[in-house]
Amino acid sequence: MKLICYLSNGYPTLEESAKIAGMYAEGGCDIIEIDLPSRNPYLESEYISGRMASALQACDDYDRYMENILRIKAENPGVHMIVLSYENTVKEIGVEKFADFCVNNELKDLIFVGLCDDTIKNQLIERGLRVSCYVQFPMHPEEIASAQDSNGFVYMQAKAEPEKINPKFPTLADCIQHLRSIGIDREIYCGVGVSTPEDFKMVKQSGGDGAFVGSTVLKLYDKPEELKATIRAFKKADGE
Repeated sequence: MKLICYLSNGYPTLEESAKIAGMYAEGGCDIIEIDLPSRNPYLESEYISGRMASALQACDDYDRYMENILRIKAENPGVHMIVLSYENTVKEIGVEKFADFCVNNELKDLIFVGLCDDTIKNQLIERGLRVSCYVQFPMHPEEIASAQDSNGFVYMQAKAEPEKINPKFPTLADCIQHLRSIGIDREIYCGVGVSTPEDFKMVKQSGGDGAFVGSTVLKLYDKPEELKATIRAFKKADGE
């Protein structure tokens, strides 16, 4: 199963984030979810939005962030990349410029959030990019329908509060099994609440193709050896 680690592009600096990406790879991370920091990351936690603000304060040139993604990709050829971007960021960069950047550099998997409507998303899909869709644990019908219509991986919420669990699908395994039963054969990556190797193992046992790990590794930026050891512990839980 794939271990996906979130990387704050440009935090604390562009140079340092590139070095941290190398630590991710050394620890055994399979996929790096790397962001283009948004000026209005309204869907993020205070922790992540604070990192984005700090990054943009140090450098507000999106060309340099895109150059950093290419550097990280080149320096870590064994690690796949998923680009996270807000729609407001893509608009600032320019839709065609952003699409060209992704297509020309084989960065085709996107987490595209903060949409006003589907116009830009559809333009990116028409260019051959794979845009993920988010399905929450309650398994809302409209989100399931969106997952069926999507061309990218499914980002499945890994955990939820008891009062938000759908009795028809009480476990993550039930949720994933249902998505498979309705014909979704793309990758299902699970996130939100995956903070320990035990959580990672649970996702694998539930049938997930991968799991996102965020703050657990983000909080270890200043502890390189502990960061790498933590990533190795997640991979060990996968039996690798």
